[in-house]
Amino acid sequence: MLLWKPPAAWFSINAFFTRSPCGAHRLRNWYVNFEHPEIRTEVGFDTFDLAVDLVIAPDLTRWRWKDEDEYAHVRRLGIVTDAQHQAVDAARAQVLAMLEERQGPFADAVTWTVWRWNLAWPPPRLPQPGPAR
Repeated sequence: MLLWKPPAAWFSINAFFTRSPCGAHRLRNWYVNFEHPEIRTEVGFDTFDLAVDLVIAPDLTRWRWKDEDEYAHVRRLGIVTDAQHQAVDAARAQVLAMLEERQGPFADAVTWTVWRWNLAWPPPRLPQPGPAR
């Protein structure tokens, strides 16, 4: 998975890769996760998933909403407030515009379809917590 998270955005865009039967890697799909903007902490990042997602074909020609029923349920429960719902609606429109206009990671979609993790790169590590204040 390759994740693209703009600062202060109410979504992240993920590229999910899979291995074909012959062992070649390929882009399985794009996946937009709608979530609270991230908050940097001493040990990493905090966010909150908002249930609704957008699944996009690797070639960007088709897309479908996922879990809209769950999103409606968390809205009814008050887990997603009216103000948050407005932010999600704006984020949905922003992502669809990016997709239609081929902006953000969609601008270089062909390049991303062949992206590979460099095996020489060290595994990512979160920083260790600092001393208590």
